[in-house]
Amino acid sequence: MTEVKLNGVEKAYGDVKVLHDIKLDIENREFVVFVGPSGCGKSTLLRSIAGLESISSGHISIGGRDVTYLEPADRGVAMVFQSYALYPHMTVYDNIAFGLKMRKEPKAEIDRKVRDAARILQLEPLLDRKPKALSGGQRQRVAIGRAIVHEPDVFLFDEPLSNLDASLRVQMRVEIAKLHADLKATMIYVTHDQVEAMTLADKIVVLNKGRVEQVGSPLELYRHPRNRFVAGFIGSPQMNFLPVQATAVAANGVTVTLPGGDKLLVPVRPDGIATGASLTLGLRPEDLSETGQGDARIIGQTLVVEHLGGETFAYTKTDGGDLMVKGDGNFETKPGERLSIGVSGRYCHLFDETGDALPNLMRNSAVAA
Repeated sequence: MTEVKLNGVEKAYGDVKVLHDIKLDIENREFVVFVGPSGCGKSTLLRSIAGLESISSGHISIGGRDVTYLEPADRGVAMVFQSYALYPHMTVYDNIAFGLKMRKEPKAEIDRKVRDAARILQLEPLLDRKPKALSGGQRQRVAIGRAIVHEPDVFLFDEPLSNLDASLRVQMRVEIAKLHADLKATMIYVTHDQVEAMTLADKIVVLNKGRVEQVGSPLELYRHPRNRFVAGFIGSPQMNFLPVQATAVAANGVTVTLPGGDKLLVPVRPDGIATGASLTLGLRPEDLSETGQGDARIIGQTLVVEHLGGETFAYTKTDGGDLMVKGDGNFETKPGERLSIGVSGRYCHLFDETGDALPNLMRNSAVAA
């Protein structure tokens, strides 16, 4: 069992604290993604688990062992970095085998481990090549192979795909997902790309300014964001936000006035909300109707249209702010045209003045992971 537990982990550089009281349980064989904007502390947290950064307080355990003060080599982890860090004068075989040779493992054992890793990563035809003869995706697979041969308890990935182009990132996401299924290992992955997080993770940890904002499955965070930060970060394209006021409060929800004057009942639990309160309405682009169907309408003017074949994005200007509307490939509008945008209350999110989400009464809280 290779679970990872963080209890009260903090990290400070002098007077500047970059990690704040991190409490987190990562289960055996789970694929967990740390996600957040640049500077949120996700790489620092990963390096702290690896032992490359010493923590200021708290405890870290891996597989039931307290590793807080152990050296990186004694923690049972292997790390794949953003840069491939391959030796240019060595072949793929020798790059993968290098760490094992340094540990003076038997030659036959080294050969077995290297060839097993090469088979898993489909690198067998490339073992005699040097890094300069490889594509970016192939180099990253070599870096992953170098981690696999150490047979770690936990794999750590620090933004491993950020140096690849868009098509290679998609391909490598699939390969990493397959790798997790094949190895059945515990993996912790850092990225600023929430699409990677949504597609790879069993569990996502959203970080902001060194604090954990929310932990949950991708769909749980997508459907039930705890606050406006998580709502805006999870989902592509991101959620629209409009400032609104509560015009009526009842047990079945909060009624707000939309830009243009239509009233909309949002079925949320109105904890502590009074009539006249300033709120933020959250609307995902795919939950808006380009045909005007819904409980209420917002009138907008199309600014920019992006036709992507199977789907269309329309950037619109309304009295309350800009909205992005996602429609199917047959959605036709042109810049300057008037657009009647349909809104359904059950799909909306409401956030109070502090940015906390009001619980939706109609969404099923049991979200399949």
